[in-house]
Amino acid sequence: MNPVRAVARVFLSAVFVGGGIQTFKNPDRAVAQAKPVTDRLTPTLEKAGLPTDPRTLVRANAAAQVAAGVLLATGKAPRPAALVLAGSLVPTTLAGHRYWEHDDPAQKAQHRNHFLKNLGLLGGLLLAVLDTEGRPSVVWRAGHAVEHAQDALDRAGSRAVRETRRAARDTRKAAERTATETKRAARRTATETKRAANRTAVGAKRAARDARHSAKVATLSAKSAARGAKVTAGTLLPG
Repeated sequence: MNPVRAVARVFLSAVFVGGGIQTFKNPDRAVAQAKPVTDRLTPTLEKAGLPTDPRTLVRANAAAQVAAGVLLATGKAPRPAALVLAGSLVPTTLAGHRYWEHDDPAQKAQHRNHFLKNLGLLGGLLLAVLDTEGRPSVVWRAGHAVEHAQDALDRAGSRAVRETRRAARDTRKAAERTATETKRAARRTATETKRAANRTAVGAKRAARDARHSAKVATLSAKSAARGAKVTAGTLLPG
């Protein structure tokens, strides 16, 4: 922790720790001052289920100041502690230093000074609430997380688009290859069919030629047989 920051926190919390201890031990004077404020808040406190006794509220406020002051001074949860002290300072100021209600000039000036002093303390506490000690604030981290998530979504979307385009391109190429193979297969089938038809036609022509040759040979054989029969018959007849 920065030494200046540590010392500043101790100085800022000292008035709350000291005043809180004193008020917790002797709350009577503070009770008399706080009663007008607590009476106005009684309906709200009853709805919230909180005690309405001024003495109890004063001692609870003092205890909160002591506890939060110690946390702030030691640097343990300083920002929440500063927020608690700021919240406890508002009713304390309104209860004890309503300078506008005093007619005596001296008392009015005294309470006005205390009122302004508390405003200064409140400003210091608000600065302590906002002090991140150089670390990124919750708002910044939340915004950074949103930006990081948006970037991740953008990258995922771009990747999905690329994958979709790649898949479409691969599908188109596969379809083109399939169409080419189908055309080649069709051409091969047509060629084989034509060759088979040609072979069948050649075979039919050869069979027809052989049939004609066989018929011619049979005809010649029959004629030769007929001539031989005539010769044989002429020889056998008496002369």
